[in-house]
Amino acid sequence: MTQPTDIRRAPGSRPRLLDLFSCAGGAGTGYARAGFAVHGCDIADRPNYPFPYHRGDALTYLAHLIGTGDIHRYAFVHASPPCQDKCTLTVGTNHSQGWGGTHVDLVAPTRALLELTGLPYVIEQPNGRAVLRKDLTLCGEMYGLGVIRHRNFELGRWTIEQPAHVAHRGRVRGYRHGEYFDGPYVAAYGNGGGKPSVPELQEAMGITWTNVREELTEAIPPAYTEHIGRAFLAATVLGVAA
Repeated sequence: MTQPTDIRRAPGSRPRLLDLFSCAGGAGTGYARAGFAVHGCDIADRPNYPFPYHRGDALTYLAHLIGTGDIHRYAFVHASPPCQDKCTLTVGTNHSQGWGGTHVDLVAPTRALLELTGLPYVIEQPNGRAVLRKDLTLCGEMYGLGVIRHRNFELGRWTIEQPAHVAHRGRVRGYRHGEYFDGPYVAAYGNGGGKPSVPELQEAMGITWTNVREELTEAIPPAYTEHIGRAFLAATVLGVAA
C-alpha cells in the first residue's frame, strides 16, 4: 500500500475526508468510525446526514475546491457518483422496459476531477456496466450483515488487499418471477415483491440514523467504509485509526 506523507487534520487531530454524493451518510459514518472527520456534499437536502455537508452539485463543488486550493484541507476523498445508468437493475431486461434510460453516468467525470486533486481517493459503484476498475469488492456477509449488497471500489493513489469473499448463507428473501423465496438476507432496494420493512432495512444495513426508505436503499453499509478507512489510516505515516 502506498503511504501518503501529509495527512490534513481537523481540530482534534482527525484527518479530514470529503464525502461526495454523500446521500444520508452510510459511507461517511463508516469513515467517521474509522477515525476521519467527515464533510459531505450532496445535491439533495439531506437533513439526516450526520456530519457537516455542503448542499450542491458534487462535481461543481469539487471543481471549486480544486480551483481555490481548499481541497488541500482534506486527506482523502470518497465518491459515490450516480450509478443507475449502468447498474444491474437498469440494464438488460429492465432497460428494455424503459428503466434507466434517463440516468447519467458520472464515473468518468468524477475520476477526472479526483485525479486533479492529487489526493488518494475511492470511487464506489454497484455491480453493473459502469467503467470502473474493481480494485476492491465488498459484501455484507464479510461483516455479518443482513444484506449481500456487493459494492466495487476503484482506488486512486493507494492500494488495499482484497479480503476473501465469504460464501453466502442462502438466498435473498423475496419474490422472484412470482415465486417467494425465504433466506437470511433482505433486498435493500425497491418497495414491492416482499421487500423488507424500514426497521428490517435499518438492522440489516447497520444504519440507525435515518428511517427514509430511499436513503436506506441507496446507502453503503458503514461497515464497508470503516474497513476501507481503517486500512488507509493504518498505512499512513502520520496517523492510525482511532
